[in-house]
Amino acid sequence: MQGAARFPIKLPVALKTADTGSGVWEKSIETENISANGVLFRMDADVPVGSAVDFTISLPADVVGAKADVQVDCRGRVVRSFEDGGRRGVGVVIDEYRFERR
Repeated sequence: MQGAARFPIKLPVALKTADTGSGVWEKSIETENISANGVLFRMDADVPVGSAVDFTISLPADVVGAKADVQVDCRGRVVRSFEDGGRRGVGVVIDEYRFERR
């Protein structure tokens, strides 16, 4: 159940997960929307519900009022996976995060 407001914002993401069939893989994708406790990605690959994922969201400097982009390193788990228009939607709940200035 979604408890927080969703914001339709597209941000670049580096997603890393362990896929039991082919080991660890990493993809550059984009957010579809984001909330205080989760994020929805659109991507070409299926990520099974329950999978642990690590991802880094890049927040543009001008949006966050900083001199440089801010990276948010997140750890979460897939709670929803569905197909829509030939692409996968993957909903992830964020369990941990930390900000890094680069």
